Amino acid sequence: MIASSSLGYDSRFMSTKPRVIAVAPMPPEKTAYALARYSRSPDPIGDSIEWVRTHDSAKFLESFYFQYGHASIADLGHVVMCFEHVSELAATEIEDEQLWDGQARSSRYQDFSRSGFITPPELTGEHAANYEAAGEKLLAAYHRIHAGMCEFLSEKLPRPEDMKIDAYRRNIAARAFDVARYTLFFGIPTGVGQVTSIRTLERQAGRLKASEYAEIRELGDEIAAACAAPPGSALDPALANEPVAPTLARHVDADAQLMKSPNDLRCWAAQNLPAPAGGVSGMIDLLRPEEQHAEIAATLLYPVTDRPFRELYDIARGWTAARRNEVIDLAVGLQKRRGELSRAFRSGPYVFDIVMDIGAYRDLHRHRRCQQFRQVYSGRLGYDTPEILAEAGLENTYTSAMADAFETLGSLPQPGAHYLLPFGARSRFLFKMDFAEAEYISRLRSGVKGHFSYRKIAWEMKRKMEELEPELGRLMEATPPWVEDPLQR
Repeated sequence: MIASSSLGYDSRFMSTKPRVIAVAPMPPEKTAYALARYSRSPDPIGDSIEWVRTHDSAKFLESFYFQYGHASIADLGHVVMCFEHVSELAATEIEDEQLWDGQARSSRYQDFSRSGFITPPELTGEHAANYEAAGEKLLAAYHRIHAGMCEFLSEKLPRPEDMKIDAYRRNIAARAFDVARYTLFFGIPTGVGQVTSIRTLERQAGRLKASEYAEIRELGDEIAAACAAPPGSALDPALANEPVAPTLARHVDADAQLMKSPNDLRCWAAQNLPAPAGGVSGMIDLLRPEEQHAEIAATLLYPVTDRPFRELYDIARGWTAARRNEVIDLAVGLQKRRGELSRAFRSGPYVFDIVMDIGAYRDLHRHRRCQQFRQVYSGRLGYDTPEILAEAGLENTYTSAMADAFETLGSLPQPGAHYLLPFGARSRFLFKMDFAEAEYISRLRSGVKGHFSYRKIAWEMKRKMEELEPELGRLMEATPPWVEDPLQR
């Protein structure tokens, strides 16, 4: 009879060796190779690590990942990568990955005017001069508004006796930046640090290489170059060792479908959609689509039009299956032969169509357990004005700078013009999610520590859910925007 412990395993086979082993850092491709070999061999992990030290990981990845398509292998190696002095517009596109971990510089805790701004490659000559003049005006307004708000808030919110002076000043400065940031614009430089798997990095680089913006296409090329070089060698020669992902660097190409399908869909929409319904929609619209086929077609058309999602969905519901398939086939295209379907094919079941300022979007964009889509930046929806500006006597400073920026914006060629869009500019965004994510966003983003713009959105998300799903809406705990504690952050 075999004796066994109460845990259900034979005690005679218990080992004195540890069962949990931390593996020291290695180049990402070698890590992926070691863990892949470990899964395909009876050897302990130590033997697999020793094996890859003396064997070529590139040959393995060439065969099993890039040729045979064993994509999960590329999830085993992770790359730490930083993007310095990139525009806020580029940062938004860099971060547009669901399986992404990272941080960007915060507009709440740093003065974003100290580094000047980036003039996009698309703007030259007189266009570049006009852009730069408008950018200088926005930054001048940013300085005046921040200084004025610090003074106003210091008078309105005296320091509590139990709060240290340094903490009080940081809180006042942060709340002042919350208002001043509306005059920051997409051309402001920032920094992004990320940790991604090799597979996510490959997808990210291919997506960036397909961008309509020259700066972002260049970043896609630079990702490949950074993968082919030893990490940190440009900063400190003493850090030089093996390249982080040389095999990826040889294979990453621009996403051909991303380069083709938006233009195809835009042309199709122009030729086949009826005249816009018109009318002004609210800040947030919530739908629970019942027909998934129509929902997918509407989602695919959303980024290439300027129409509300509800209008597109209602149109698609009235189409035949064949007409919807015309849209879907244009979007799928080359994906039939390689890769997974785009995020448009992932359903909600809840769809939030939100008109919000770009600054709020930069915050809500961090929620990656949902499918996100945006319409083309244009400025046609105007801009938001923080209510507190009038109370502080700074509204004229703000509206004058914004009016100048929008006037210049209309005279610049696209897509370079988008770099002048202030954070206060409104645009339309689509978020498809399940109830758990809706509850999480509403609870987290409505808290008193948050920015007043996304607090209102989070509260409206709860209200809309209560209207659509009363029994679920009651489970959403959210803080009303009129409940404030401005000295918390």
